[in-house]
Amino acid sequence: MRELNEIPALRAALREARDYTLQRYAHLTPQQRAFPYLRRVNPPVWELAHVGWFQEFWCLRFREGAAPLPSRMAQADALLNSALIAHEQRWRLPQLEWPSMLDFLEATQQATLEALEHSTPAQRYFFQLALLHEDMHGEALLMSMQSLGLPEPGGAAPLARPQVIRAPALADAVFPGGELDMGARGGAEFPFDNEMPAHRVRVAPFALASRQVTNAQFREFVEAGGYRRESLWTPAGWGWRSAAEAHAPCYWRKDAGRWQVRRFDRWEALADDEPVMHVTAFEAEAYCSFAGGRLPTEAEWEFAARFGLAPNADRYPWGEMPLARGKANLHGAYRRPVPVDALADADSRSGLRHMLGNVWEWTATDFSGYPGFQPGHYREYSQPWFGNHRVLRGGCFATRARLVHNRFRNFYTPDRNDVFAGFRVARSVN
Repeated sequence: MRELNEIPALRAALREARDYTLQRYAHLTPQQRAFPYLRRVNPPVWELAHVGWFQEFWCLRFREGAAPLPSRMAQADALLNSALIAHEQRWRLPQLEWPSMLDFLEATQQATLEALEHSTPAQRYFFQLALLHEDMHGEALLMSMQSLGLPEPGGAAPLARPQVIRAPALADAVFPGGELDMGARGGAEFPFDNEMPAHRVRVAPFALASRQVTNAQFREFVEAGGYRRESLWTPAGWGWRSAAEAHAPCYWRKDAGRWQVRRFDRWEALADDEPVMHVTAFEAEAYCSFAGGRLPTEAEWEFAARFGLAPNADRYPWGEMPLARGKANLHGAYRRPVPVDALADADSRSGLRHMLGNVWEWTATDFSGYPGFQPGHYREYSQPWFGNHRVLRGGCFATRARLVHNRFRNFYTPDRNDVFAGFRVARSVN
């Protein structure tokens, strides 16, 4: 966002992000913070300290073309640089104690804010990088609590469940295809390296569902034996399903003949009108085959999100300016997905609902660099994951609103079902 180039706005955002980060685990008891090892979860003290290390490195220590300045923490780079420490090793390292980690976060934050006051516009790129990195970890911390079945964090009271004016529409939006200048549009906005360079692609005519696939729709697939029909699955997907012995989304269960879903530490009735969530890309592909469609490519997704908007006013599906809290399901406003037919203010020009927010959306596109890709200063952000990750678009209910936009690319391996991710169905048009 352009305003984050200005010192007062960036200062306020850095403070708010840190408060939000600390609030994620503040409600847990010491016993609850003693996480068991899980491949998709980081040790809590390590992950929080890593957020502080990242901010300190890029805002206070990094020097172009020279060795970085020393950290205020002994062996910080060896302990907290995620590019150097494999996931399993993080659980075997001598861990910080909770109080010393909090002291480190406080000290690095104060030093960062002081440095910000004297920063140049070019230097503020690194303050924005640290801010958005912390935003990403805020969502990852919430994913960890869901994975471990821990209580949901507190914070600002969620907004009331938004009213649905009419029943969910199942109609597709049909797009004529054409040329798309895909990727970062430049100017004063912050780009991640995988959004660059902008390049022209040709998109064939296609149709895209106006709504995300609902729990009710996905339940039909489950109850029709979709998890037993190999013909619906890709070879890789069937291999995953067989190894996982999956028969429904990972947090679903049937109790007394009724489907329930686990949200953090509690079970609740499956809400038919909310989007299906915590499904892998493989499950999404199998459902699309069942429904006579496919996942959209990321070029199709971006084409649809930006369709009908001027190139200088297409940051969001609804236009250039962000919406007020609760008008789109971002930033934890509702703390959960909302019905797929709610929040019409965030519709795209083609009537597509929740292109930003509610749940991340799997695409059919493998994550790789755009033509002419050059890694940024933070070289480990994108390039190491090319080739075995899948692109997701659009953000979810837990995504910070300042992070996500029409060109933002998220990426996970297609077997991940801990992500707050769902999907919508695309179809080719002759």
